[in-house]
Amino acid sequence: MTVYTITESPVGPLQLISNGDALTGLFMNQHKNGPETGEDWMRDDENALLIETRTQLAAYFAGERKTFDLPMSPRGTDFQRRVWSALSDIPYGVTISYGELARRIGDPKASRAVGMANGSNPLSIIVPCHRVIGASGKLTGYGGGIERKRALLALEGCLPGGGAPSFSFDQSVTPSVASRNA
Repeated sequence: MTVYTITESPVGPLQLISNGDALTGLFMNQHKNGPETGEDWMRDDENALLIETRTQLAAYFAGERKTFDLPMSPRGTDFQRRVWSALSDIPYGVTISYGELARRIGDPKASRAVGMANGSNPLSIIVPCHRVIGASGKLTGYGGGIERKRALLALEGCLPGGGAPSFSFDQSVTPSVASRNA
């Protein structure tokens, strides 16, 4: 069974998803490639893992946490999981290019494939795909939207060109299952 909850954040509502043993997803409102709930999904706002995830996310947004310590089990190909593992090694407050990420996984010619895997990351924020930017320093692609990427990088103090965090997202709308892939 899949359990989930919705939690508010400075970047809008977040859907946290678990298989009961590990976190399997963290998606933003109107997230590109976000999941659709199935018949075996159950909302559980009291699930211990999802509560701990909310707690760690709140500390991250408050600037009190730079890494996450949660059991995770993202579903993806071997290549995607290699990319996601390398993403987890990018320190808080640091950005790298897609090309650098490709080099880090030992496949320097795979920057496009790395970009696709980066865009398929099911654990946004926790597996920090927002820390990957274009070689020119330009913010490119983000499943949660470029403005959220900009806000996360500003929060971490690594927004190219500087800037302060400005979270101005509508937090009053809870992501609906039907609209996730709209």
